[in-house]
Amino acid sequence: MKNTLKKIAPGCLFAITLLLLTINCSAQSGKEANEKTVRAVYTAYEKKDWNLLKSLFADGFNFNSPNDDHIDIVEYKKRCWPNAYNIKSFQIDKLVVDGDNAFVLYHGWTLDGKEMENTEYFTLKDGKIKEFTCFFGPGISFPNNTKK
Repeated sequence: MKNTLKKIAPGCLFAITLLLLTINCSAQSGKEANEKTVRAVYTAYEKKDWNLLKSLFADGFNFNSPNDDHIDIVEYKKRCWPNAYNIKSFQIDKLVVDGDNAFVLYHGWTLDGKEMENTEYFTLKDGKIKEFTCFFGPGISFPNNTKK
């Protein structure tokens, strides 16, 4: 029995190491995929590409903000998507992905040069955005805001 264990132990140790490396690589690739999905939200707004944005949302998607309480994709398109036509660009200052959750702190600029700074929280499922919450910061908060 001891001889058999001595013979198979190196192979088992190698298999366990390989399995652990595979699990770690899978977690890393999931994190990278979630980061790519979140970054694509801002690209969609800059490019005014509703189809790109819609493709990032999971079934049952909902959005929250101080002005919106768990609205679905239809209401999101009606209320929030028109902001895209006032967006010039975004600068992501910080993006932190932890599993299927992501926080983004960004600055954005409108076509007429106004600046906004917001934080957004994303919950993802299978690489798609299930929930998206915007916390308005100082400035105009969102491009269609008529307040200074």
